[in-house]
Amino acid sequence: MLAERLQPGDEIRVIAPSTSLALVKGKQVELAENRLKELGFHVTYGRNVFNHDEFFSSSIQERIEDLHDAFLDRNVKGILTGLGGFSANQLLKYIDYGLLKSNPKVFCGFSDITALNLAIYKKAEMITYSGPFFSTFGMKHGFEYTLTSFLNAVTNDAPYDIFPSAHWSDDPWHLEEKERSFVKQDGYLNLQEGEAHG
Repeated sequence: MLAERLQPGDEIRVIAPSTSLALVKGKQVELAENRLKELGFHVTYGRNVFNHDEFFSSSIQERIEDLHDAFLDRNVKGILTGLGGFSANQLLKYIDYGLLKSNPKVFCGFSDITALNLAIYKKAEMITYSGPFFSTFGMKHGFEYTLTSFLNAVTNDAPYDIFPSAHWSDDPWHLEEKERSFVKQDGYLNLQEGEAHG
């Protein structure tokens, strides 16, 4: 099942099913929200996204509440996870997959969120997106390729080609850096030749 494409004016809910959004600097949150608003989206936040314990995650109950609320809210068309971490797997047995299946939405994140992406795909039969976090939208430099790829995936009904980025970086972009070091690349690096489907 494929959720409806996102359009300007749609509400995007930010939730934190892994690490709390409290870990993200205020300026980064501001930049991320402004970028999404400039694209025409309305940004809202789950009730518990800034709550955290000593491990910088909120309780399982709070994270499940925000996840379910985002899927239940008919105004919400897309859900962006705040950032990754190490605790998303704690939610798997508490998710109401029938609720998610009845209310398909664009759901996006990567890293630790992959546990949720795969569980939702398997148990709710809903396609999810391995893509940017909300916090990723707060990158100061080098965000263009990610943004274009995200918009192609969640706003476009037509098939599209995926091209390699012209450069990459392994800098800690989430810090208050002024400069980043980008490495130029020429196409994909093939580790194993062949064909695959998925």
